[in-house]
Amino acid sequence: MSSTPAAPDSTSIFNLALATLPVSAPFVWLRKGWRDFARQPKIGLFYGLCFFLMGHALWWVFSEAPAYVMALSAGFLLMGPFLCLGLYYASREQEKGRVPHLLASLQCWRPSSGTMGIFAGVLLVLEMIWGRASLVVFAVSFDLPPGGQITLSQLLDPENLPFLITFTLVGGVFASLIFVTSVISIPMILDRKVDAVSAALTSVRACLQNPGVMLLWGALITVLVGLSMLPYFAGLLLTGPVLGHATWHAYRSIIGSTEP
Repeated sequence: MSSTPAAPDSTSIFNLALATLPVSAPFVWLRKGWRDFARQPKIGLFYGLCFFLMGHALWWVFSEAPAYVMALSAGFLLMGPFLCLGLYYASREQEKGRVPHLLASLQCWRPSSGTMGIFAGVLLVLEMIWGRASLVVFAVSFDLPPGGQITLSQLLDPENLPFLITFTLVGGVFASLIFVTSVISIPMILDRKVDAVSAALTSVRACLQNPGVMLLWGALITVLVGLSMLPYFAGLLLTGPVLGHATWHAYRSIIGSTEP
C-alpha cells in the first residue's frame, strides 16, 4: 500500500518524508502522462519533435563513428530530463487547473537557472567520464591507433560479442548513475526551488526506498524508448512527451505537492 507523502518540512529537505510506492505505480504514471499529453498535444508534439531529431542525430553518429555513440547517448540522457522541463511545467499547470502555453514552457527554467546550471554541470562531468570510458573500451577491444575508426559492420560482428557485453555493462553503470540522481530531481528543482545537491540526494533516497518500483520504471523507459526507435524514431514523437509528463507524476507520487 502506498503511504501518503508528508507536507514539506521547512527545516531541512533531508527530513522530507518520501512515499513507499506499490509496484503498479509506473503504469499509473504512464496513464497520467498520456492524459496530460492528450490534453495539450501541441506542446507535447513540439517536445516530441525535439526527441525525434535527437534520435536521428544519435543514429547518424552510430553510422559514421560508432566509437562516439556512447558519448552521444550520454548526451541524450543528459539533455532528456532538461528538455522535459517544459513538459513538467505543462503537467503542473494542468494540475492547478490552468492552461499551459508553449512559450512559458520554454522559459520555465529561468527561476531556477542557477541551480539547473549546477545540476547540468554535474551530469556533464558524468557524461564526459562515460564518453572517455567508452572510447577506452573501443581502443582496448579493437587495438585502435589514435584517431582510428571502426566500421559499423566490424562493431556488429558476432566475434565481438565480449566487446558488446563490456560496452553495454559500462554504459549501464553510467546510465544508472544518471537515472538515480535525476529521476525526480529536476522536477523537484522546478517545483520546490531546492538546491542541486538536495534534489539529487532526494532522488537517490527515492530510488533506495523504492528499488523495485524505480527499477521497473527505468526498465519501462528503456523498453519504450527502444521500441520508439522503430520506424525511424517516429515513436519518439509520442513516447518522449508521454514519458516526460509521466515523470512529473512520478515525482508527485513520491514527494507530493508544495501546496498546503
